[in-house]
Amino acid sequence: MDVLTEPRVYLVGRTSIDQAAVDQFLSDESTAWATDTDNGSELISELAGRVCYLSFGEKQGRRSNRDYLTNIIAMEHGSVLEHSAWNFIVTGVSRSFSHELIRHRAGWGYSQLSQRYVDESTANFVEPDIIASSQALHDIWFEAVRSSHEAYRRLAEGLAELIDREFPELPRRDKRKRAREAARSVLPNATETKIFMTANARALRHFIEYRGAPDAEPEIRRVAVALLEVMRIEAPSIFGDYETTLLPDGSIAAGTVHKKV
Repeated sequence: MDVLTEPRVYLVGRTSIDQAAVDQFLSDESTAWATDTDNGSELISELAGRVCYLSFGEKQGRRSNRDYLTNIIAMEHGSVLEHSAWNFIVTGVSRSFSHELIRHRAGWGYSQLSQRYVDESTANFVEPDIIASSQALHDIWFEAVRSSHEAYRRLAEGLAELIDREFPELPRRDKRKRAREAARSVLPNATETKIFMTANARALRHFIEYRGAPDAEPEIRRVAVALLEVMRIEAPSIFGDYETTLLPDGSIAAGTVHKKV
């Protein structure tokens, strides 16, 4: 088994714009719209805002996408950010983290690694920094994790034999599932999980604001900061107002002056 300390965030999908349909809308409305970005997610948010105010053609005013969305955020008009969404895969995180993550519901979708179907006999584990900072505490943690993992392997093997003997008619897949779903009961919260998640821009901003704060739980704060680093590159017009700060313990926090957008 491996001990993990850093999450990984993979941006695997993003919003795109159908330019032909947008052009048809503008033609039907006898108007025009010019902007300076080809970023689909930023375009969608700007378009949503301009529909609200019908600020096309001569009423367009701000021509820079960055200027337009910066003003939208300053006005706390967060609803237009809900139309832009991204897809991520997050790895190197614990089951403790996922219990916290899934409290965020509005604007989010999740698909998480299933311990009923996936064999955890080769699982990895996520160690909190504060435990890793002390060799004595690390040794206690490591022994507890190792013992639990060994118990899982022994239970999974024993359960597989019992189920095969008691329920021979079950399909092989169901036998494995029944063994793993019972054996997983001894696995600790430190067990690594992998999550596919989808979130819109407003939901991401809320997550980064609250979970990136200095007083947030350290593991979820690390993920929030990692997401921010990805999104500041991916959609700077929407996430460019965030700043990161170095905390006394050497970890990073994130925040913005534009709260609760």
